[in-house]
Amino acid sequence: MAELSGHTAGGRLREGLRAYRLIAGMWIRSTMAYRASFIMTTFGNLVATALDFVAILLMFSHVDALGGYTLPEIAFLYGLSNTAFGLADLAIGSMDRLGRRVRDGTLDILLVRPAPVLAQVAADRFALRRLGRVTQGALLLGWALTRLDVDWTPLKLLLMPVMVVSGCGIFCAVFVAGAAFQFWAQDASEVQNAFTYGGTTLLQYPPTVFGKELVRGVTFVLPLAFVNWLPALYVLGRPYPLDLPRWTAFAPPLVAVGCCALAGAAWRVGLRSYRSTGS
Repeated sequence: MAELSGHTAGGRLREGLRAYRLIAGMWIRSTMAYRASFIMTTFGNLVATALDFVAILLMFSHVDALGGYTLPEIAFLYGLSNTAFGLADLAIGSMDRLGRRVRDGTLDILLVRPAPVLAQVAADRFALRRLGRVTQGALLLGWALTRLDVDWTPLKLLLMPVMVVSGCGIFCAVFVAGAAFQFWAQDASEVQNAFTYGGTTLLQYPPTVFGKELVRGVTFVLPLAFVNWLPALYVLGRPYPLDLPRWTAFAPPLVAVGCCALAGAAWRVGLRSYRSTGS
Protein backbone atom coordinates (compact mmCIF):
# COMPACT_ATOMS: atom_id res chain seq x y z
CA MET A 1 0.00 0.00 0.00
CA ALA A 2 2.83 2.41 0.87
CA GLU A 3 4.50 1.70 -2.46
CA LEU A 4 1.22 2.29 -4.30
CA SER A 5 0.71 5.54 -2.43
CA GLY A 6 4.22 6.65 -3.36
CA HIS A 7 3.59 5.89 -7.03
CA THR A 8 0.30 7.82 -6.86
CA ALA A 9 1.94 10.85 -5.25
CA GLY A 10 4.76 10.73 -7.78
CA GLY A 11 2.26 10.51 -10.62
CA ARG A 12 0.34 13.53 -9.32
CA LEU A 13 3.56 15.50 -9.04
CA ARG A 14 4.60 14.65 -12.60
CA GLU A 15 1.11 15.49 -13.85
CA GLY A 16 1.18 18.83 -12.03
CA LEU A 17 4.61 19.75 -13.37
CA ARG A 18 3.57 18.83 -16.89
CA ALA A 19 0.40 20.93 -16.65
CA TYR A 20 2.37 23.84 -15.20
CA ARG A 21 4.96 23.61 -17.98
CA LEU A 22 2.31 23.57 -20.72
CA ILE A 23 0.30 26.50 -19.31
CA ALA A 24 3.38 28.60 -18.52
CA GLY A 25 4.76 27.83 -21.97
CA MET A 26 1.55 29.07 -23.54
CA TRP A 27 1.81 32.41 -21.70
CA ILE A 28 5.50 32.73 -22.56
CA ARG A 29 4.78 32.24 -26.25
CA SER A 30 2.03 34.85 -25.98
CA THR A 31 4.43 37.27 -24.29
CA MET A 32 7.23 36.75 -26.79
CA ALA A 33 4.88 37.50 -29.69
CA TYR A 34 5.36 41.15 -28.67
CA ARG A 35 9.09 41.27 -27.92
CA ALA A 36 9.39 45.05 -27.72
CA SER A 37 6.58 45.18 -25.16
CA PHE A 38 8.23 42.36 -23.19
CA ILE A 39 11.58 44.17 -23.11
CA MET A 40 10.02 47.46 -22.01
CA THR A 41 7.85 45.92 -19.28
CA THR A 42 10.75 43.81 -17.98
CA PHE A 43 13.01 46.86 -17.88
CA GLY A 44 10.25 48.83 -16.17
CA ASN A 45 9.91 46.07 -13.58
CA LEU A 46 13.68 46.18 -12.98
CA VAL A 47 13.68 49.96 -12.54
CA ALA A 48 10.63 49.92 -10.25
CA THR A 49 12.21 47.37 -7.92
CA ALA A 50 15.53 49.24 -8.01
CA LEU A 51 13.82 52.25 -6.44
CA ASP A 52 13.70 50.34 -3.15
CA PHE A 53 17.48 50.27 -3.06
CA VAL A 54 17.66 53.94 -4.05
CA ALA A 55 15.88 54.67 -0.75
CA ILE A 56 18.62 52.73 1.06
CA LEU A 57 21.30 54.69 -0.81
CA LEU A 58 19.65 57.91 0.33
CA MET A 59 19.86 56.71 3.93
CA PHE A 60 23.56 55.98 3.53
CA SER A 61 24.15 59.47 2.18
CA HIS A 62 23.55 60.60 5.78
CA VAL A 63 24.87 57.65 7.82
CA ASP A 64 27.86 55.32 7.61
CA ALA A 65 26.03 52.25 8.93
CA LEU A 66 22.46 51.08 9.40
CA GLY A 67 21.90 48.95 12.48
CA GLY A 68 25.65 48.41 12.56
CA TYR A 69 25.77 47.15 8.95
CA THR A 70 27.66 48.76 6.08
CA LEU A 71 26.21 49.44 2.64
CA PRO A 72 27.76 46.31 1.01
CA GLU A 73 26.35 44.15 3.84
CA ILE A 74 22.88 45.67 3.39
CA ALA A 75 23.21 45.13 -0.37
CA PHE A 76 24.09 41.49 0.33
CA LEU A 77 20.92 40.99 2.37
CA TYR A 78 18.88 42.93 -0.17
CA GLY A 79 20.21 40.97 -3.14
CA LEU A 80 19.56 37.61 -1.50
CA SER A 81 16.03 38.56 -0.47
CA ASN A 82 15.08 40.04 -3.84
CA THR A 83 16.56 37.19 -5.88
CA ALA A 84 14.85 34.47 -3.83
CA PHE A 85 11.54 36.31 -3.76
CA GLY A 86 11.80 37.23 -7.44
CA LEU A 87 12.18 33.56 -8.42
CA ALA A 88 9.15 32.60 -6.29
CA ASP A 89 7.12 35.51 -7.69
CA LEU A 90 8.07 34.49 -11.23
CA ALA A 91 7.12 30.86 -10.60
CA ILE A 92 3.84 31.18 -8.70
CA GLY A 93 3.16 34.87 -8.17
CA SER A 94 -0.23 34.41 -9.82
CA MET A 95 -1.50 32.63 -6.71
CA ASP A 96 -2.80 35.94 -5.36
CA ARG A 97 -5.52 35.88 -8.04
CA LEU A 98 -7.24 32.93 -6.40
CA GLY A 99 -9.53 35.10 -4.27
CA ARG A 100 -10.87 36.78 -7.40
CA ARG A 101 -11.56 33.38 -8.98
CA VAL A 102 -13.39 32.23 -5.85
CA ARG A 103 -15.55 35.36 -5.83
CA ASP A 104 -16.53 35.33 -9.51
CA GLY A 105 -16.88 31.55 -9.77
CA THR A 106 -14.21 31.04 -12.45
CA LEU A 107 -12.39 28.60 -10.17
CA ASP A 108 -15.06 26.08 -11.19
CA ILE A 109 -13.58 26.07 -14.70
CA LEU A 110 -10.25 24.89 -13.33
CA LEU A 111 -11.90 22.18 -11.24
CA VAL A 112 -13.38 20.41 -14.26
CA ARG A 113 -10.13 20.39 -16.24
CA PRO A 114 -8.03 17.19 -16.16
CA ALA A 115 -5.07 18.89 -14.45
CA PRO A 116 -4.18 19.70 -10.82
CA VAL A 117 -5.79 22.96 -9.72
CA LEU A 118 -2.65 24.16 -7.94
CA ALA A 119 -0.60 23.88 -11.14
CA GLN A 120 -3.27 25.72 -13.12
CA VAL A 121 -3.53 28.59 -10.64
CA ALA A 122 0.26 28.89 -10.26
CA ALA A 123 0.89 29.04 -14.02
CA ASP A 124 -2.11 31.23 -14.84
CA ARG A 125 -0.99 34.43 -16.64
CA PHE A 126 2.67 33.50 -16.18
CA ALA A 127 4.41 36.90 -16.25
CA LEU A 128 7.88 36.68 -17.75
CA ARG A 129 8.36 40.40 -17.05
CA ARG A 130 8.98 39.45 -13.41
CA LEU A 131 12.48 38.50 -14.51
CA GLY A 132 13.20 42.19 -13.95
CA ARG A 133 13.11 41.75 -10.16
CA VAL A 134 15.27 38.63 -10.34
CA THR A 135 17.82 40.41 -12.54
CA GLN A 136 17.94 43.45 -10.27
CA GLY A 137 18.43 41.32 -7.17
CA ALA A 138 21.12 39.19 -8.81
CA LEU A 139 23.03 42.24 -10.08
CA LEU A 140 22.98 43.87 -6.67
CA LEU A 141 24.04 40.61 -5.02
CA GLY A 142 26.95 40.37 -7.44
CA TRP A 143 27.98 43.95 -6.65
CA ALA A 144 27.83 43.26 -2.92
CA LEU A 145 30.03 40.17 -3.25
CA THR A 146 32.73 42.28 -4.93
CA ARG A 147 32.68 44.76 -2.04
CA LEU A 148 32.43 42.45 0.97
CA ASP A 149 35.47 41.51 3.01
CA VAL A 150 34.52 37.88 3.72
CA ASP A 151 36.80 34.99 4.65
CA TRP A 152 35.33 32.52 2.18
CA THR A 153 35.29 28.85 3.18
CA PRO A 154 33.78 25.85 1.35
CA LEU A 155 30.76 25.95 3.68
CA LYS A 156 30.15 29.63 3.02
CA LEU A 157 30.44 29.10 -0.73
CA LEU A 158 27.97 26.22 -0.48
CA LEU A 159 25.51 28.42 1.40
CA MET A 160 25.20 30.92 -1.46
CA PRO A 161 23.12 28.79 -3.88
CA VAL A 162 21.43 27.05 -0.92
CA MET A 163 20.16 30.40 0.36
CA VAL A 164 18.66 31.38 -2.98
CA VAL A 165 16.98 28.03 -3.66
CA SER A 166 15.73 27.54 -0.09
CA GLY A 167 14.54 31.14 0.11
CA CYS A 168 12.60 30.66 -3.11
CA GLY A 169 11.00 27.53 -1.62
CA ILE A 170 10.01 29.35 1.58
CA PHE A 171 8.43 32.22 -0.35
CA CYS A 172 6.60 29.72 -2.62
CA ALA A 173 5.16 28.12 0.51
CA VAL A 174 3.97 31.53 1.73
CA PHE A 175 2.31 32.18 -1.64
CA VAL A 176 0.48 28.83 -1.53
CA ALA A 177 -0.54 29.19 2.13
CA GLY A 178 -1.83 32.71 1.43
CA ALA A 179 -3.83 31.42 -1.53
CA ALA A 180 -5.28 28.62 0.61
CA PHE A 181 -6.45 31.24 3.14
CA GLN A 182 -8.41 32.93 0.36
CA PHE A 183 -10.68 29.91 0.07
CA TRP A 184 -12.27 31.17 3.28
CA ALA A 185 -11.51 34.90 3.24
CA GLN A 186 -12.12 35.28 -0.55
CA ASP A 187 -10.81 38.87 -0.55
CA ALA A 188 -7.47 38.54 1.19
CA SER A 189 -4.91 39.22 -1.53
CA GLU A 190 -3.63 42.24 0.40
CA VAL A 191 -3.18 40.10 3.51
CA GLN A 192 -1.20 37.65 1.41
CA ASN A 193 0.89 40.49 -0.03
CA ALA A 194 1.72 41.66 3.48
CA PHE A 195 3.59 38.40 4.05
CA THR A 196 5.09 38.03 0.55
CA TYR A 197 6.01 41.50 -0.69
CA GLY A 198 6.12 42.79 2.89
CA GLY A 199 8.30 39.86 3.93
CA THR A 200 10.91 40.49 1.28
CA THR A 201 11.04 44.20 2.20
CA LEU A 202 11.59 43.26 5.83
CA LEU A 203 14.48 40.95 4.93
CA GLN A 204 16.24 43.66 2.95
CA TYR A 205 17.28 45.25 6.24
CA PRO A 206 19.40 43.69 9.03
CA PRO A 207 17.57 42.17 12.02
CA THR A 208 19.30 44.64 14.35
CA VAL A 209 16.99 47.47 13.21
CA PHE A 210 13.89 45.57 14.41
CA GLY A 211 12.60 44.72 17.86
CA LYS A 212 13.37 41.27 19.23
CA GLU A 213 9.71 40.27 19.29
CA LEU A 214 9.45 40.80 15.53
CA VAL A 215 12.71 38.91 14.98
CA ARG A 216 11.34 36.01 17.05
CA GLY A 217 8.12 36.06 15.03
CA VAL A 218 9.88 35.73 11.67
CA THR A 219 12.18 33.07 13.09
CA PHE A 220 9.84 30.75 15.00
CA VAL A 221 6.33 31.55 13.68
CA LEU A 222 6.68 32.53 10.01
CA PRO A 223 10.28 31.46 9.38
CA LEU A 224 11.24 34.13 6.85
CA ALA A 225 14.52 34.65 8.73
CA PHE A 226 15.78 31.42 7.13
CA VAL A 227 15.53 33.04 3.69
CA ASN A 228 18.60 35.18 4.29
CA TRP A 229 19.10 36.49 7.83
CA LEU A 230 20.39 33.35 9.52
CA PRO A 231 22.60 31.97 6.72
CA ALA A 232 23.73 35.42 5.53
CA LEU A 233 24.87 36.49 8.99
CA TYR A 234 26.92 33.29 9.18
CA VAL A 235 28.58 34.22 5.88
CA LEU A 236 29.22 37.77 7.12
CA GLY A 237 30.52 36.55 10.48
CA ARG A 238 27.81 38.47 12.33
CA PRO A 239 25.97 37.22 15.44
CA TYR A 240 22.23 36.63 15.22
CA PRO A 241 20.23 38.72 17.73
CA LEU A 242 18.59 35.64 19.29
CA ASP A 243 21.87 33.77 19.96
CA LEU A 244 20.80 30.68 18.05
CA PRO A 245 23.33 27.87 17.49
CA ARG A 246 25.52 28.21 14.40
CA TRP A 247 24.09 25.08 12.76
CA THR A 248 20.77 26.89 12.20
CA ALA A 249 22.48 28.75 9.35
CA PHE A 250 22.38 25.45 7.43
CA ALA A 251 18.73 24.71 8.24
CA PRO A 252 17.03 26.65 5.37
CA PRO A 253 16.58 23.55 3.13
CA LEU A 254 14.82 21.67 5.94
CA VAL A 255 12.73 24.73 6.78
CA ALA A 256 11.78 25.14 3.11
CA VAL A 257 10.69 21.49 2.84
CA GLY A 258 8.67 21.78 6.06
CA CYS A 259 7.01 25.02 4.94
CA CYS A 260 6.10 23.53 1.54
CA ALA A 261 4.62 20.45 3.22
CA LEU A 262 2.47 22.59 5.55
CA ALA A 263 1.42 24.89 2.70
CA GLY A 264 0.47 21.87 0.59
CA ALA A 265 -1.66 20.51 3.43
CA ALA A 266 -3.35 23.90 3.86
CA TRP A 267 -4.05 24.02 0.13
CA ARG A 268 -5.68 20.58 0.14
CA VAL A 269 -7.87 21.49 3.12
CA GLY A 270 -8.89 24.77 1.51
CA LEU A 271 -9.68 23.12 -1.83
CA ARG A 272 -11.83 20.47 -0.14
CA SER A 273 -13.73 23.19 1.73
CA TYR A 274 -14.47 25.17 -1.45
CA ARG A 275 -18.11 25.54 -2.37
CA SER A 276 -19.03 26.90 -5.78
CA THR A 277 -20.71 30.29 -6.06
CA GLY A 278 -23.45 28.57 -8.03
CA SER A 279 -23.32 31.25 -10.70
